[in-house]
Amino acid sequence: MKIYRYTYKDKVSFGVLEEEKLFPVSGSIYRKFRTLPEAVPIGEVTLLAPVQPTKIIALGRNYKDHALEMGSSPPAEPLIFLKPSTAVVGPEEIIVYPKMAKRVDFEGELAVVMRRKARLLDDEDDADDYILGYTCFNDVTARDLQRKDVQFTRGKSFDTFAPCGPCVVTGIDPGSLRIKTFLNGKLRQSGNTKNLIFPVPYLVKFVSRIMTLNPGDLIATGTPAGIGPMAPGDRVDVQIEGIGVLSNRIMKIK
Repeated sequence: MKIYRYTYKDKVSFGVLEEEKLFPVSGSIYRKFRTLPEAVPIGEVTLLAPVQPTKIIALGRNYKDHALEMGSSPPAEPLIFLKPSTAVVGPEEIIVYPKMAKRVDFEGELAVVMRRKARLLDDEDDADDYILGYTCFNDVTARDLQRKDVQFTRGKSFDTFAPCGPCVVTGIDPGSLRIKTFLNGKLRQSGNTKNLIFPVPYLVKFVSRIMTLNPGDLIATGTPAGIGPMAPGDRVDVQIEGIGVLSNRIMKIK
């Protein structure tokens, strides 16, 4: 199932895509819901970020090839950091190139979308019971500031530095999905989630033992090798098998 968040006639709604038709949702996507019988015209909607997380938990160096390209060894346990909810933008929205940054990179990733509150999960708990689905994510990074600061907060947290979408997909196996990132139509990253050092179920349980995960929260699972800089005017596309393509342009604001 593909769940979209959109505006239509100035109203924000969720909808399910079925046979190229978008049917509005009645009820909460985090609980049982039903689709209404009358579809909305797809050509007249504006897609939004599919969820509004209270926080974004992101993974550093969760692919061995990316750890090596960054000059680091793969971590012994998940390396997590936070991105603020204010960084979220949706498909086709602008990524703003900060004035204080000199290098801004793309990082295409699979993101987990939480369905219900998760806290202190045990090894025996089924992580799937807490997951709504998955979406595309771009962990935009001011690389020069990240290296300057050593820790990640400033370089990862600018407004517009957490594009996600275009939808939340339910019922897919996150363990073997092809992920590609294109810059201006040229392939820059190509990986597969089967190469994650710490897989999705492990990450959900690990994070839940540190902080409470709320419905709609995102866990960005890390990026494969091939990260690189973007410039104002560039277009970046994150494509994940079974989900779709997240597209954004980069602009510098005067």
